[in-house]
Amino acid sequence: MAGIALLHELIGQHVGQDDGELDDPSQVVVGIETDRGPWVQALLAAGYQVFAINPLSVSRYRERHTTSGAKSDPGDAKVLADLVRTDRHHHRPIAGDTELAESIKVLARAHQGLCWMRGRQVNLLRSTLREFYPGALQAFDDLGHHDALAVLQLAPTPAKGRSLSRSKIASVLRRAGRQRNVETKAEQILTALRAPQLEQPPLIAEAFGATVTAYVALLTASVAQIAGLEGQLQASFGQHPAAEIVLSQPGLGPVLGARVLAEFGDDPHRYASPKARKNYAGTAPITRASGLRKVVLARVATNKRLRDALHLQAFATLSTSPGARAYYDARRADGHTHHQALRAVSNRLVGILHGCLRHGTPYDETTAWPRHNTQDQTAA
Repeated sequence: MAGIALLHELIGQHVGQDDGELDDPSQVVVGIETDRGPWVQALLAAGYQVFAINPLSVSRYRERHTTSGAKSDPGDAKVLADLVRTDRHHHRPIAGDTELAESIKVLARAHQGLCWMRGRQVNLLRSTLREFYPGALQAFDDLGHHDALAVLQLAPTPAKGRSLSRSKIASVLRRAGRQRNVETKAEQILTALRAPQLEQPPLIAEAFGATVTAYVALLTASVAQIAGLEGQLQASFGQHPAAEIVLSQPGLGPVLGARVLAEFGDDPHRYASPKARKNYAGTAPITRASGLRKVVLARVATNKRLRDALHLQAFATLSTSPGARAYYDARRADGHTHHQALRAVSNRLVGILHGCLRHGTPYDETTAWPRHNTQDQTAA
């Protein structure tokens, strides 16, 4: 509080206000290298124009004035001040998203972070089992599934795994939540655990077993927390006015739709055109041309969380949208790789989402893919 008050006082002195009060706070333009945090929110609440400049862009601006490689905080502050004073028309001010959208972003990023953490924990468990317990890897394809966690918690070593009976495994599976094909699954697990396998000496196996028990406990807690956070995320997302339009898009469910909405934000004036939204999403390609050489490349500098969500949406859309599937097949026929074709589909989907949000209309397959749907009907 003392720091932000000192900043307001300093700004007031520079604009000739002795009491530190500004007649028009929007005349104050601030350049900063981040777009979130209490400090940024305080600047926005004061009514200043705040521009969040990518640190890489700031570094390039610094090189315009010096080639020595010198760097200091006062020097960076001057670079940012000069940048927003002369070139702010090339940058966007921080978007004014609603509090609900910001809360959805917090929950969506936390949920995604926990999912990534669970993936790392599963990899650690798999690596450990490969060292001494290959039968468990044969028994379970997904080590993060509740079936695998329940059985490994009861039998963390090969010796304990062989000692389990079919009825015991079935009982464990039922307590873990399995309701269908319990006996069949129990028989499959028992066969895999009792199959001949290379093993470590007993003392080493016990040490590995203690490690497995620890990893299983972490994974069990992670799965429970992810489920709880997912419920809160879906509840918050369901309250947003744009939730119905986002969920009408093919390939987007409550979790993935919440991620897309959170990363795009809900400020209606943030994206001036579909192209601007595509550029921010990282789905639009970039062109590098010099002389007779011209290359079209994928955009690297982008919001990686949003790019990941849109990639998953594009992949899911192939099985739910005939128009998207026809568009993907056409790109593949032109010689594009799988990922290039998926980016093209994702790029189209972002433009479609922009139009739906702008006009307040849900997704319509015929309107979204008129040419490709017409081609499919003609072929039929």
